[in-house]
Amino acid sequence: MADANLPPAHPTPANAAAAPPVAARSTPLAEVAPPADVPSPTGPQQVIEFGDYRAVLTGVGAGLRALSHRGRPLVVKYQQEQQPPGGAGQLLIPWPNRVRDGRYRFDGEERQLDISEPPTHNASHGFVRWLPWRVMAEDAASVRFGLRLYPMHGYPHLLDLTAGYRLDESGLSVEVAARNVGRTAAPYGIGAHPYLTLGMGGGSVDEALLELPADTWIPVDDRMIPTGRESVDGTPYDFRAPRAIGDTRLDTAYTGLRRDPDGRARTRLTSADGTHGAELWVGPEIGWLQLYTADGLPGAHRRAGVAVEPMSCPPNAFATGEDVIRLEPGERVSHHWGIRAL
Repeated sequence: MADANLPPAHPTPANAAAAPPVAARSTPLAEVAPPADVPSPTGPQQVIEFGDYRAVLTGVGAGLRALSHRGRPLVVKYQQEQQPPGGAGQLLIPWPNRVRDGRYRFDGEERQLDISEPPTHNASHGFVRWLPWRVMAEDAASVRFGLRLYPMHGYPHLLDLTAGYRLDESGLSVEVAARNVGRTAAPYGIGAHPYLTLGMGGGSVDEALLELPADTWIPVDDRMIPTGRESVDGTPYDFRAPRAIGDTRLDTAYTGLRRDPDGRARTRLTSADGTHGAELWVGPEIGWLQLYTADGLPGAHRRAGVAVEPMSCPPNAFATGEDVIRLEPGERVSHHWGIRAL
């Protein structure tokens, strides 16, 4: 189908003389400038502000591109013309993390997801982080995105999704919700991929203090698929008391979260002198965290922050069934997390 936005064509009359050939001319690369109206690969940008907080959200993926407090970054940010490095700020729906070989069984049916992580031959991080969401509501301090997720290869379900971001005096709060608008039950899980940072640049996490209230870590094989679970006692994975990250490399799932009286579990990244930091909290419906020290990110993003990824279910959950939500037709479920400055 022709693009209706293109100008009409003007064909050359059959009896018109052919135009003389034009000598080819090469233009030095430095002279070629991109058009001023090139769209962002992450779509329209939504800016919300409250007091000293400011956040930038993306139309593609309904992701968190930037969050700051008094001008200090709380998450690793990236430029508007970039794609999210290392999945920064993306939402991971309808499953977080990986599914081994993309295969799972649901209600007696064998299913095959597309392999989106070829080096490990896994299906990774769901579908929605690359899809355009629409703005459903917004004001100066909040925005709510919506997306109808139609059936995908290996996931024959129909979901209405919303992602709401709100700033107030306590920082950023996020609600991600799903309603099954299809005719059959659907497996469902969510994750998010923000990188907490002190805003000190590449390598700065080595000196940062990490506090992670988790009793259990998940060992994995060379394809990042769990092989069991172990106590953090006496291991390099124990950050229940704040301590320096140093040269520790994390790409590790945790559970057994210790919660405060309000039901939230709080992970903190703070400066060595304790003068500033960032905290990520998860609600009682989120029982897993994946921590990643950004060792594989390029350039100045490498080890500039720590991904603290809320997850409603563990890696390979679609295959094992662990903590996967069975979302019946008409049923709605929501999950909550947030970030604040310290």
